[in-house]
Amino acid sequence: MPGQNTAPPEPPRQRGYLRSAVVALGLGAILFTVGAVGLSPDAPSATGATTPSGASGTVDRTDAVEALRERVRRLPGDAPAWASLGMAYVQRARATADPATYDRAEDALSRSLELQPAGNHQAETAMGALAAARHDFPRALDWAEKATAANPFSASAHGVLADAHTQLGRYDESYRAVQRMVDLRPDSASYARASYTWELRGDRRRARELMSRSLKAAATPTDRSFARTHLALLALESGEHRTALREAGAGLREAPQDSALLEVRARAHTALGHHRQAVSDYTAALAIAPLPHYLLGLGELHQSLRRPEQAEAQYAVLRAQETIREANGGPADVDAILFEADHGDPRKAVTMARTTLAARPFIAVHDAYAWALHRAGRNTEALGQADQALALGTRSALFHYHRGMIHHALRRTAPAQQDLRRALSIDPRFHPLHAPAADSALSRIDDTA
Repeated sequence: MPGQNTAPPEPPRQRGYLRSAVVALGLGAILFTVGAVGLSPDAPSATGATTPSGASGTVDRTDAVEALRERVRRLPGDAPAWASLGMAYVQRARATADPATYDRAEDALSRSLELQPAGNHQAETAMGALAAARHDFPRALDWAEKATAANPFSASAHGVLADAHTQLGRYDESYRAVQRMVDLRPDSASYARASYTWELRGDRRRARELMSRSLKAAATPTDRSFARTHLALLALESGEHRTALREAGAGLREAPQDSALLEVRARAHTALGHHRQAVSDYTAALAIAPLPHYLLGLGELHQSLRRPEQAEAQYAVLRAQETIREANGGPADVDAILFEADHGDPRKAVTMARTTLAARPFIAVHDAYAWALHRAGRNTEALGQADQALALGTRSALFHYHRGMIHHALRRTAPAQQDLRRALSIDPRFHPLHAPAADSALSRIDDTA
């Protein structure tokens, strides 16, 4: 197969996975983080029609929730309709970052399970997606296992199972779940997760090929937007900023209010030095969904441009969000940990990361924990976490920058040079603050080596 010798070696138990007739071109498969397409349960739609097997099941009409609410008003004993309503609320909450909508989702799904407590794989799948959206991955895994036991042929259930395994650091299990999803239903959702598995292992070529398949197979505007977003991200994180700009622009022509596309275009503009356009896109994305990584991205862009008041305005909102999270007792996300490490109290960031890692041992959490430990001056411990973050071979400029700075703090000159050069070779403009810091650190190391 072309380019096979460039792929990262797979663990022995992985060999033979992702080789079905559906993926016969050697493109392989992986998985996506929460928010991926295709999490809709295999249930009747708002109109009563069954979701086509090649579609994700995502309803793109703005009145989707209202249509489903009307259906359950007319048919209050329709358990699959309640499951569909619950999933529609999950999808709406992801788009708006409204926690109250998750509560409505849980109410609808609980009603579905009351009506049909046994064999209700639609509601169980949606409950798993809800738990994953709330970053409760052990609970997401429990629900996904129930759903796949109730219906081993549900591709959507295997998608939720794959997402949960990934975030719990069970990568072999996630690859198997994705493969099963591809075998059951080779559509936009399964190809998207397949793309992510190769991205995790550092094979961006295969990841792009599979995400292009996801775009081609997309049956709804939502699925097309998702694929465009991740094609743009794959380009952006490979240093191909103009390609990222084109992909995001193509997506936004169809979905101008998609906050994820606006955010990735803002990052591309930032890398290209189009600061006015970047601020405009970040601001538009935040007006739709005030997500932490949007706030952090805009704040750090302002900071890099020496606009402390504008940066602090974003950071103040982040701190307020963190106060709410702490009050609710939920785990910290990666962005909150990195924000606290760089712009708050690194010792607090260490505590946050340790707690999150216990429930979510994913590579990005290992990286955030490594950086928090470094910022707190605990570099020997930090190095072990940074190594775990890169254990899969993930091609991340930020991860390599973090490990390079840890090596530098430990006076490990050669490894520091290697990681910092690797970060800048992946993308010399990977971050408005950290890329210049990487370049400066590497220059100092080279001068003293």
